[in-house]
Amino acid sequence: MPKVILIQQVYNSRRYVPQVYGAIAAQTFKDMEIVAQIVSDDGGCKEYIERHYPQVKILEPGYNIGFARGHNEIFASTDAEIYQLVNPDLILTPTFVEEIVRAFADPKVGSVAGKLLRYDFSANKATNTIDATGVTISRSGGGRARGQHQEDRGQFDGDNRIIGPDGAAAAYRKAALQSVKYRRPDGRYEYFDEDMHSYWEDVDLSWRIVNAGWQTRFAPRAVAYHGRVAASSPGGYGKIFAFIKHHKAIPARIRQLNYKNHIYMFIKNAPRWYWQFFARELFYHIYVLLVEPGTFKVWPEFWRGLKLMFAKRKFIQSQRKISVEQAEQLLS
Repeated sequence: MPKVILIQQVYNSRRYVPQVYGAIAAQTFKDMEIVAQIVSDDGGCKEYIERHYPQVKILEPGYNIGFARGHNEIFASTDAEIYQLVNPDLILTPTFVEEIVRAFADPKVGSVAGKLLRYDFSANKATNTIDATGVTISRSGGGRARGQHQEDRGQFDGDNRIIGPDGAAAAYRKAALQSVKYRRPDGRYEYFDEDMHSYWEDVDLSWRIVNAGWQTRFAPRAVAYHGRVAASSPGGYGKIFAFIKHHKAIPARIRQLNYKNHIYMFIKNAPRWYWQFFARELFYHIYVLLVEPGTFKVWPEFWRGLKLMFAKRKFIQSQRKISVEQAEQLLS
């Protein structure tokens, strides 16, 4: 079996394909299979990949299967030691996969995060601005791409205090995925939570992996450049008007998934219930009520899934291999 399966879910990304696949083909690490799952083609993605990169295995579900289920089906139907995810707008440096594989040399490591810097596709220019150096979670349930918007000065290079990798370039050990899979009512196993569909499902999976006793690593020499559509507001909550402007520019469905899934993730994984979580939710709900009431249209969907989320919490907590105290050390 290949040591690495590199997976990209192609979603209307024709403008990125030449650069992204050129970078994939230029990897110094060769013991890998490349899979392109085309869920929506805005004109010529499949044809370009087939013509220029015939070594790529193309999968076509025939509909927008979603990030979670799409990757789950690949995890379940293929075999490799490591799975490397690559967003449609992610440009890898030549040694990216090689450095990721090196970080998995420790058998206790279940997931690895590379260093993602921002890429300006409008100017066709790489920057030195951090997009993510892994993801952190707080007791309030807030998740952040560590270092996002900061200039990269190597300030995170020796720091592994993350919950897991950003989903744009996440790498997982197959054994870690197998240890946290959940049997769905229809009998299929899920790794990413399919009831989330998209958004937060990557952080949820990382949290479950560390709850199951695996370690996560930050590999600072595994560098990639990311275009990213939905980043955090540069000023955070501290610059409220900038935050409102930034957040309202995000499509309504993404805001709804963000609302539903960040609560689902906390319910499933948090070792305890924290007052910080309820305080943050109170202020967040006031904000949504006053500024983005349309987000509450997801409520029927949210309430329908809540019972299942508590069932998943029961399963996850029963399988947890680390103590509550160890779990809390992972929270920022």
